[in-house]
Order: sequence, then structure tokens, then C-alpha cells
Amino acid sequence: MDASNALTLAFAAFLLAGLLVKFWLSTRQVRHVARHRAAVPAPFAQTVSLSAHQKAADYTMAKSRVGLVETAFAATVLLTWTLLGGLDALNRALAGWLGTGMGQQLALLASFALIGGLVDLPFSLYNTFVLEERFGFNKMTWKLWLADLVKTSLLGAAIGLPIAALILWLMGAAGPGWWLWAWGVWMGLNLLLLVIYPTFIAPLFNKFQPLEDETLKARVTALMQRCGFAAKGLFVMDGSKRSAHANAYFTGFGAAKRVVFYDTLLAKLSPGEVDAVLAHELGHFKHKHIVKRIAMLFAFSLAGFALLGWLASRAWFYMGLGVRPNLEGPNDALALLLFMLAVPVFTYFVSPLLAQFSRKHEFEADAFAATQTSGKDLGTALLKLYEDNASTLTPDPVFVKFYYSHPPASERLARLGEGAAA
Repeated sequence: MDASNALTLAFAAFLLAGLLVKFWLSTRQVRHVARHRAAVPAPFAQTVSLSAHQKAADYTMAKSRVGLVETAFAATVLLTWTLLGGLDALNRALAGWLGTGMGQQLALLASFALIGGLVDLPFSLYNTFVLEERFGFNKMTWKLWLADLVKTSLLGAAIGLPIAALILWLMGAAGPGWWLWAWGVWMGLNLLLLVIYPTFIAPLFNKFQPLEDETLKARVTALMQRCGFAAKGLFVMDGSKRSAHANAYFTGFGAAKRVVFYDTLLAKLSPGEVDAVLAHELGHFKHKHIVKRIAMLFAFSLAGFALLGWLASRAWFYMGLGVRPNLEGPNDALALLLFMLAVPVFTYFVSPLLAQFSRKHEFEADAFAATQTSGKDLGTALLKLYEDNASTLTPDPVFVKFYYSHPPASERLARLGEGAAA
């Protein structure tokens, strides 16, 4: 068996195995949540109403069922792009029209992105205007949705095409070690985006007003000073114009760091609970979780670029994934797209390790918050946020281990010692 046939069989096997596991996990989640829908778990019986518990269960099951359809559809689209020849046909059509130079390669990347966006559009619309609407979360109007789509598309083209052109140029001009230069450029651009996103990109989609509540501002400022955190500003974001979900987060990097509260969060939490939620986010800062994740991104992307640098010069890599490489021109855009399509298939089973890593960070941030603020306030805030986001209190344990980046409420409150008392 030659290398291309081996890759085809491995790709098909991993894709099928991943699909079966995804279906198994999702059906486990639906059955487990449905089985516990009738009663609020004992530790939450005094703090969570039956109606809220059942809404969370129904929302979780509805999302899981839509997710099953999306998973099957995504696998079909992936097969169409690869082994069934979709990407090969698109590449040859563009080569026949534009030749095989840089213009054709950029057109291939742009066409792939455009077709992918159109294919995903029905699910995006359904999730926003049917699923989220049904459970009272959607605040998006059609006008706002269309404006977001236009802004996102233009921004993606304005940022993505120059980056793609630079990477493609490096692949063709920098010799066998192009991948190291490309990795350096990619990482530099990612860090640059962390700096410019809060000031130039995020305001294109939301309004950010300085926090005006002087009492809350004083509390938050004192908390940050105790934790040794300096931010460029405290802002309130109009998240309510799109969704009823609530959140708070840090954004930016270095001197551009800022604290952002959703207006929905401030409307639902007491000052002490806001302190506790912010202290949790400060816990990520104190434990250097952001730096660790950036370092992990650096390492994984370096390994990825090195692997791509090796694969891009192998004809079997293209043939094994359903594409005939160009014989009279560069194949760099094809290599990028095939690598992007294939890597998630082969790395899917690493998901539990990454999820466990993230849950460990969340526990550490909770523990830090409990030392800086009231553990009880953090517990009640977490419960409000779980209820506000209709997060089920009874997820399937195996599903949690595989997918959850945040621990379920029962585990977080048990660690905080709040359990039934929360």
C-alpha cells in the first residue's frame, strides 16, 4: 500500500471513529439530562427552581440534538471537500480561469472561506433565530445580524487576505525553512491582534462605556490593586443587544488590558457577586493561565507549521486527501487548506486532555477568588450565571470529561465548600 492510500484509509478511519464517538457522547448527554429533568438535584433544591432546572435541561437537549445534525452535516461537507473531490474541482476551475500564480491561490482561499460560510449559514440562522429565540436568549434583530455579517466578512477579508498573501509568499520564497518564518509571522500577528482588538475591532460590534457606578468602581479598583493587576480601564459592554447571556472578561495584552462587564451581568449580580466573578478572572491572571495558554499556542502552532512544512512537499499528502497537486504551479494554498481540514480529524481524541487542562485552571481561579472575596458570593454568582445561561446542573459525566472547558456547577460549588449552602 502506498503512502497516499494509507493516508486515505487513516483519514476515513479517524473521521468515522470521531463521528461515532461524537454521536455516542451527545446521545449520552441527552439521555442523562432527560433522566434527571423531573427534579432539581438535592444540593440545589433550595436555590434553583424546578422551572429553571427544566428550562436548562430542555435547552441542553435541544442544543445537543441540533449539534447531532450539525456534526453529521459537517462530516459530509468535509468528505465532499476532500475524498469526494470538491477542493480539487474548485482548485482546477480557478487554475483554468486565473492560471496558477498568487492570484489563483488567494482566490482559492477566499472561495473556500466564502463557500464554507454559505454552507454554515443555515445553522447559524437556526441557532440564533429559532433555538436561542425559543428559550428567550436571542436579542438580535435581522438588521443587526446582517450588519454583523457584513462587518465580519469585510474585517475577515481586510485582515485575512494580507496575512494569507504573506504566508503564501514565504512558502514560495523562503526555501525549505519557510515554515519557521511563517510561524514567527503568525505568532507576531496573533500577539498584535491581542493588542489592537480591544481598541479597534471590538468597538465595531459593541459599545463600550466606562463603568459609571462609582461605588462598584471603587470596589473593583481596590480588588485589582490587592491582586496586583493594572488595567487600562473598566468598561460596560452592551451585550444585551444581542443576547440575554451574561459574562465578564479581560481583553487585550500588556498595557492594552481592560476589564469588560456585560450590562446583563451587572443587572443580575450584587456588588459582592460582581467582585467574586472579577476575582475569578483575576485568578487566571495571578496563576499566569493566559501566559501558559499563549505558550501552549506557540508550541502547538510551531509543531503544526513544522509538520505542514514537511507535508507540503509530499505528493501523497495531496493525493491521499482527494486532490491532484498542480504540476506547473505552486500548491501552497492547497497545502494550507488540506492541513486545516485534516488536522482536526486526527487530533479530535486529544480534546479530553485539553478540556481537563482548562477545568484545572477554572478550579484554581475559583480557589483564588475565594481567598480574595467571599466564597459564598462566588457560589451564588456562579449559580446565577449557570441559571442565566441555562447550563444544566446534571450533565453526563463522560460528556463533561470529554468536552467541558468549565467544571459543572456541582463540582465547582463542592470545591468551594458551598454545596447545599450556596
